[in-house]
Amino acid sequence: MLIEKGVFVREITKRADDFARWYTDVVIKTELVDYGPVKGTMIIRPYGYEIWEIIRAELDRRIKAKGHKNAYFPLFIPKSFIDKEAKHIEGFAPELALVTHVGDEKLAEPLAVRPTSETVICFAFAKWLNSYKDLPILINQWANVVRMEKTTRPFLRTTEFLWQEGHTLHESQTEAEKHTLDMLEVYVDFFKEILAIDALYGQKTESEKFAGAHTSYTIETITQDGKALQSGTSHYLAQNFSVPFDIKYLSRANKHEYPHQTSWGVSTRMMGALIMAHSDDNGLVLPPNVAPLQVRVIPVASHKEGVKEKCAELVETLVKKGIRADADFSDNTPGFKFAQAEMLGIPIRIELGPKDIENGQFVLVKRIGGVCEKSIQQGDKGNKGKTEKDDKPKKEKKIIPLSKAATQVSKALKEVQNFLYTQNKNLLSKKTIEVDTLEKLGGAVESGQFAKTNWCGLNACEEVVKQKYAASARAIPLDIALDKKFKPKKACAICGKPAVTVVIFAKAY
Repeated sequence: MLIEKGVFVREITKRADDFARWYTDVVIKTELVDYGPVKGTMIIRPYGYEIWEIIRAELDRRIKAKGHKNAYFPLFIPKSFIDKEAKHIEGFAPELALVTHVGDEKLAEPLAVRPTSETVICFAFAKWLNSYKDLPILINQWANVVRMEKTTRPFLRTTEFLWQEGHTLHESQTEAEKHTLDMLEVYVDFFKEILAIDALYGQKTESEKFAGAHTSYTIETITQDGKALQSGTSHYLAQNFSVPFDIKYLSRANKHEYPHQTSWGVSTRMMGALIMAHSDDNGLVLPPNVAPLQVRVIPVASHKEGVKEKCAELVETLVKKGIRADADFSDNTPGFKFAQAEMLGIPIRIELGPKDIENGQFVLVKRIGGVCEKSIQQGDKGNKGKTEKDDKPKKEKKIIPLSKAATQVSKALKEVQNFLYTQNKNLLSKKTIEVDTLEKLGGAVESGQFAKTNWCGLNACEEVVKQKYAASARAIPLDIALDKKFKPKKACAICGKPAVTVVIFAKAY
């Protein structure tokens, strides 16, 4: 972190005062991103990119475990490709960036700057697929895409962003639909195990699904102000792209047939979901499994003989156990270093001074997930401390023997990871309420909640909610969407007609 020496951590707007401003403060002041020179673009700074690299590595491993191979496809796509799938172009037309000139020469056909890669990948699939023996084809791509968004915010909605997109071909509808749900499950597990995020996952309504898809499934994370954030999608495309792109294969029955297709993806928007799920008024809060730095060792009285050496030795011990750790040997004061480590969201900080070394111990402090009424004095052998009378709780500090550093730090990291997941899961549960009237639905979404309600399935009712409350149908819960026998017991909360399913409405970023 390139924070000027001696300059204390800059103030962050409180979430309760202005949540949107708080979010921007966090991403800018912790140096995750900076603004690019073109409206809506962002520069991902080293600390932010380190988080993305961990996300990419962890997810890439899971995708490959499902049999997918990575490839790369061109950024520029002939506009005629986009035009081939009518619903696809209709969905992306307002955001589509086109190259019309090279120098002073006008191109015979404009080039689309990829908003997504279905069309160019279908162009390749049509050449690669010959026989049922070639199936399934399982391709994944890590790339950048461009969508000319009108309203932008770092990570959440930007003109250019990074993402992962998977594209597959299958012999049958059953196989393709299963793969669509399998990849949704990969995402759900990833969000839980790595990002410590629980989520609403389910099926998108017809009006909200991906342009060109037969069926879309979504992961909707909840932010601390009670809004939804679409953080990942998985789509069964049926033959909606294979037919217009003439992707055929010789089937087992010796006939030419069209394969069934899927696509699925997540993006740097996950970074926004991560921040809005866990961080607080003091800055970032990062789950250990995605934190570039899991532990920072901070020397106390570093000018004293042997302190720096012991800190370096402790870091080496942790690193050998696979823990991402460093030591802050800068000239800043310990108080500055504590505040900086907290603002960066480092899950564990360790304080180590001369008395600790003498006693064969160190002080462990969690960024989040443990507070108590007692504070300890540096080097207090008995760890008894004094009870504080003020209203502000003190962070829990634990005295750990140096001989147990690796095991105890690993245990603390797991505790922080589990705490953050449980906290987010409880938030989602607390903020998801059942409503049975339009007025209650409106009251729920206006107060920052997910409104779960019976629905008739008509787009007209979705539009009523959009127009009246600026909220949208986020998902039909997956268990209900997949249950062919499910029948709501009550009428649609919006129009009063017989309901056919249950849907969750919320305001969204």
